[in-house]
Amino acid sequence: MAETQAASRWRFIVTPRWVGWHLLMVGTVVGMMALGDWQLHRAESGNGLSWAYTFEWPVFAIFVVVFWVKTIKDEVSPPQAAASGAAGDGLPAGFHRAAGPGEPAVAVTHDEDDPELAAYNAYLSRLTREVEGHGRWHGLR
Repeated sequence: MAETQAASRWRFIVTPRWVGWHLLMVGTVVGMMALGDWQLHRAESGNGLSWAYTFEWPVFAIFVVVFWVKTIKDEVSPPQAAASGAAGDGLPAGFHRAAGPGEPAVAVTHDEDDPELAAYNAYLSRLTREVEGHGRWHGLR
């Protein structure tokens, strides 16, 4: 049973979308290594600046591989919000989901006598009202 669950967690790797990402990653790394080789040949023929690029392109290729591995690891086992005391909705303890879709999480406070906190909350409410609907002009909502 546990082997079946472990195998099903890795099935996403062979989906068409992920195969495309894998091919893009391999192509990017091969391209960067080719650029590094090209810069090496330029440096050997007398272009002093190319020595820096000779080593820079392979470093970029390493960054691509590291990012790719991290992305796969995060897909297999996403970072758990439970470690920070999250509730079932994925928010940290002390926060609750706002009423409307797409609105940010709001901190839950129990100290309602604090005038500074009340002023800050009023300020946040005013900002929310001011930007409401702003994304429609840009095709975002």
